[in-house]
Amino acid sequence: MANTIELKVPDIGDFHDVPVIEVMVKPGDHVDKDQGLVTLESAKATMEVPASTAGVIKEVKVKVGDNVEQGAVIATVEAEDSLPSPSEREAGGEGSAPAKDPQSTSAAPPTPSKPGPSVAPSGHPLPKGEGKIAAPQAASETGRKADVECAMLVLGSGPGGYSAAFRAADLGLDTVLVERYGTLGGVCLNVGCIPSKALLHAAEVIDAAEGMAAHGISFGKPKIDLDALRDFKDKTVGKLTGGLASMAKQRKVRAVQGVGTFMSPHELEVVNGNDRQLIRFRQAIIAAGSEAVHLGIFPWDDPRVMDSTGALQLRDAPKNLLVVGGGIIGLEMATVYRALGSTVTVVEFMEQLIPAADGDLIRPLATRLKQQGVAIHLKTKVTAAKAQKNGITCEFEGDSIPDKKTFDRVLVSVGRSANANKIGADKAGVTVTGRGLIPVDTQMRTNVAHIFAIGDLVGQPMLAHKAVHEGHAAAEAAAGLKRHFDARVVPSVAFTDPEIAWVGVTEREAKAKNLDVGVGKFPWAASGRALGMDRAEGFTKLIYDKATHRVVGGGIVGVHAGDLISEVALAVEMGAEIGDIALTIHPHPTLGESVGMAAEVAEGTITDLYIPRRK
Repeated sequence: MANTIELKVPDIGDFHDVPVIEVMVKPGDHVDKDQGLVTLESAKATMEVPASTAGVIKEVKVKVGDNVEQGAVIATVEAEDSLPSPSEREAGGEGSAPAKDPQSTSAAPPTPSKPGPSVAPSGHPLPKGEGKIAAPQAASETGRKADVECAMLVLGSGPGGYSAAFRAADLGLDTVLVERYGTLGGVCLNVGCIPSKALLHAAEVIDAAEGMAAHGISFGKPKIDLDALRDFKDKTVGKLTGGLASMAKQRKVRAVQGVGTFMSPHELEVVNGNDRQLIRFRQAIIAAGSEAVHLGIFPWDDPRVMDSTGALQLRDAPKNLLVVGGGIIGLEMATVYRALGSTVTVVEFMEQLIPAADGDLIRPLATRLKQQGVAIHLKTKVTAAKAQKNGITCEFEGDSIPDKKTFDRVLVSVGRSANANKIGADKAGVTVTGRGLIPVDTQMRTNVAHIFAIGDLVGQPMLAHKAVHEGHAAAEAAAGLKRHFDARVVPSVAFTDPEIAWVGVTEREAKAKNLDVGVGKFPWAASGRALGMDRAEGFTKLIYDKATHRVVGGGIVGVHAGDLISEVALAVEMGAEIGDIALTIHPHPTLGESVGMAAEVAEGTITDLYIPRRK
């Protein structure tokens, strides 16, 4: 029977009047035992106040800026006496395997699963309008003899999936990893992140060689062998996927190839051609990812219409390429094909390229693309497309209609959709939203207690590095550890030329939310390293809270921006103040010191620029 209790600040040592700097829950949220409620900051440390019991938050008693001490009431919770903590759940039951005895090579008979909360847990908020979803009725067990039994099943072997599987195995759980491709790595390694970066490196070399002609070094027009370039890309992929297979073997993770579909809360069927295998599992982590959106107006039965997977096959370098969608993937592929000799046209429905990023970060990229002959058409969309003998003929609508209407190839890159509706999740009793997303809590646990979900199918941002950390959290929670996914920020990178990277609060977001922030911006025109590379078009900016001086976000545009953004992410994660970065000695001359100099601009201590003192 439920009862309401007070959640209080525990013994925090000899600290009094400690300020609350973050409130992590709100009324209606479901919390697990030991889950963080608020973050406190003393003069010596930052600490989280955990929930002493599991349940549903009824009232939050504090707000950011309040001072608290031992015994202060943080919130009230409607606790369920029958709800065990993650560390108390039995491995063979509905919860997590105990950490003290994880070594098990055979799965005990599973117990029936009970649907959990029918609302989106607080860990991963869902899009507006998808907060309350009824849990489906789980299917009964098939009664078939299992071909494979395991303590942990991971569906999908992308970065999130293989990371979850390897971490689970490291914690002693007998693990099976299911992957539809013939090699491990999922979309990212096989047909996504990795092959695209190999081709982008080739594009970078082509452009760099051409650019040096202005400085007295001429290489001549490049001779492009597409077969050799394709082989380089495939070998890059092969090295990584081969390494994953070796690590799986070393960890005794059993890999099963095929398309997996849940048959019941503890059964998954894997189909590979005519072969069918039934896997019975104690716990599962769903890491089934997403796939490219295919708009119905395009003739997808014609190979000249491509999604990102088709574009990476590099069948040819078309004379004229239309890229539909000016997001990260579309612009990365536009960068590759332009360098290989294609005339590229980009149409984007929104008013700027890469709409999630601040406009000032986009401008240097847009300028360079225009200089390179890429035609950009904003606030424009394709309304019809027809396959003709001489190409794909398109009709357009919007503010900037392209003169050209027929293209040798069309790349459609308008986003990705999660795969949760394609894996039989309803038969396992797992809640899935109308957009194919799976609600999870901060331990990545779904409404079915022994099934976790990570990566693209739990919501934005759909990024491999987010999925990796979610995979670690899910595996550790499944093994009985007190682990939550509580990252404050997730950085984003567009590997265009120049690269664009950002993390945390953007200036656009700050304005929309009326946040009182300051900005320190350092132009690369004052960077000796950038000038020596003849790539001074970029800049670095830091965004900080004016009241606390804490860094809350930042953005970088320029070569290798993706390699530089991690320092900003760490600053936000650690609650660093802008002065902490300004006083950190950065090596000279490097692109990385632009982060320190942006902080100096914010502090008013910069000597590498002259900024008149405000009166």
